[in-house]
Amino acid sequence: MMFGDGGWMPAMHGSGWMFVIWVLLVVAAVGLVAALLRRDAGPRETPRQILQRRLASGEITPQEYEQRKALLDAGSRSGEPSVRE
Repeated sequence: MMFGDGGWMPAMHGSGWMFVIWVLLVVAAVGLVAALLRRDAGPRETPRQILQRRLASGEITPQEYEQRKALLDAGSRSGEPSVRE
């Protein structure tokens, strides 16, 4: 339906700017969600901290702790990546 000013409807006048504004709002919302998810992840545990936590919770014995700690230390001294569990 055409109106006297040549536009389709009065609400569509300037729709190009509205499209840009909506795109910017969507990008800002996605960025906000991504930032919140990244913040909630918290700091990651180091292999040494994981090993200490497992010892404290009783998952491994003190002997296993010492063996695995020695492996981590040997890997860090030789420049190789540490052993993953």
